[in-house]
Amino acid sequence: MLYFEPIIMIIIHLLVSILVCILILFVTFLLSKPIPNSEKNMVYECGFKPFDYLDYPFDVHFYRVGILFLLFDVEIMFLFP
Repeated sequence: MLYFEPIIMIIIHLLVSILVCILILFVTFLLSKPIPNSEKNMVYECGFKPFDYLDYPFDVHFYRVGILFLLFDVEIMFLFP
């Protein structure tokens, strides 16, 4: 029995933590109040409205920021080792 005691304690700890997570999610679901809003339900696509006319001037700023973030993110990844 002494051999299985740590395994049993780990299983009990795992079951209790899963139960607590499910309980927290359930309580959050019950207590939350969904507030419908047209702005929240709208699809966000690159900073401009998705249902606009096609001749809208294209803003490259969002893509430039994304590419710079990717560049410096990869650079920092190589700095750590």
